[in-house]
Amino acid sequence: MLELLVNGEKVSVDVDPSTPLLWVLRDHLDMTGTKYGCGIAQCGACTIHLDGVATRCCVLPVSAAQGKAITTIEGLSAEGDHPVQQAWIELDTPQCGYCQPGMIMAAAALLNETPQPTDDDINQRITNLCRCGTFVRVRAGIHRAAELASEVKA
Repeated sequence: MLELLVNGEKVSVDVDPSTPLLWVLRDHLDMTGTKYGCGIAQCGACTIHLDGVATRCCVLPVSAAQGKAITTIEGLSAEGDHPVQQAWIELDTPQCGYCQPGMIMAAAALLNETPQPTDDDINQRITNLCRCGTFVRVRAGIHRAAELASEVKA
């Protein structure tokens, strides 16, 4: 039995410690917002926060997450009002939407570390893939989220 802290709640799961965290979240905890994309931690669809750091969890053994705070898209904001979520809605950022939970989690982590990112910061740090090619809208969404976040702090 493994003990995890997911979205602020302690949970116990009876799984092999080598099971990828993605499958524990989706199959054992019914948190299906985190998506499976490539299975090799390259596309970013599975991005979550592990102690606040954007982490691709499709290859991360669940045992590596013990003792760390796991935040999924479901836990980013109880009301769905995180600045990144607000900006995504305002600018109609996603197209098909499949990659967007991971994209939102990557963007939120970037803004936690770099509250006013440049285009270069975004290009270097947001390496999630989007088959629809909404990267220009994602960049605009991150800039808008930075504006919204600074308005909240003011």
